[in-house]
Amino acid sequence: MLRNFSGDDVHAALDYPSLIDALREAFRQGGEPMPVRQAYDVGFAGAPAHLLTMPAWQRGQTLGVKLVTVFPQNAARGLGAVSSLYVLFDGETGVPRAMIDGEALTNRRTAAASALASSYLSRPDSSTLLMVGTGHLAHHLPPAHAAVRPIDKVLVWGRNGERAAALAATLQGKGLAATAVGDLDVAIAQADIVSCATTSTQALVRGRLLRPGTHVDLVGAFTPQMRECDDNTMLRAAVYVDTRAGALKEAGDILQPMAAGLLSADAIRGDLHDLASGAVPGRRDEAEITVFKSVGAAIEDLTAASLLVRA
Repeated sequence: MLRNFSGDDVHAALDYPSLIDALREAFRQGGEPMPVRQAYDVGFAGAPAHLLTMPAWQRGQTLGVKLVTVFPQNAARGLGAVSSLYVLFDGETGVPRAMIDGEALTNRRTAAASALASSYLSRPDSSTLLMVGTGHLAHHLPPAHAAVRPIDKVLVWGRNGERAAALAATLQGKGLAATAVGDLDVAIAQADIVSCATTSTQALVRGRLLRPGTHVDLVGAFTPQMRECDDNTMLRAAVYVDTRAGALKEAGDILQPMAAGLLSADAIRGDLHDLASGAVPGRRDEAEITVFKSVGAAIEDLTAASLLVRA
């Protein structure tokens, strides 16, 4: 029987501790490389649009694909620009098992992947988190980080002060002591963890402001043209990624300093498989600055969808 899961179903069933543990095991096992995200131009004259596909599988067990459409002109129609759907299939028969709200699944697994990385890279006593950005994903990152670290203060910064205040109020409703802030630079200097979820093309996090021991979680910028931190951040930090293939194709925070000759691919110390399997160490000392750059991996969607269907 084909099951349907709404966004509310996804958020209700996928608690962060369980999802983080499932992702840890999936990345620990590794397996065959999955294709990086593919994008297709499906627009027409005067109306650009794209279809994105993200497939993943575990042979003989399960397989799935996320379908994402990006239609920027939808704003004029009162519709969101991005829509997505996840379809899960049986790995033995190919029979469809579930259709899942793609946005909820993406937000949930992305936040959990950042928390998984934080469990290796942030200081165990990290208590102050700065959330840079006020979009949908920013609602999920602080609770996910709080599942692995003793977060007792959340600072929220956004270009729109009213949206930052609204997000802080929402996070307060989830039991987090959240406050909107107006000065990003001051907030960066106070944070133990800086989590960014924006579509910025200009660096927001400046490395000179980071205190020793800070962990920087870069989630939002997902094209080579976007970036959330400056070159100095990458040069000061031990850099980790979700997957090397994805980061070296899409992560502007890495690709731009590489293009300038300031960074090499060898500067990436490890990915989530390396961390989860113990192939490379995480944080090495209390003073080290760490960066985790995420662009999204299809195995995260598959893992979250499989956990959802079993729940």
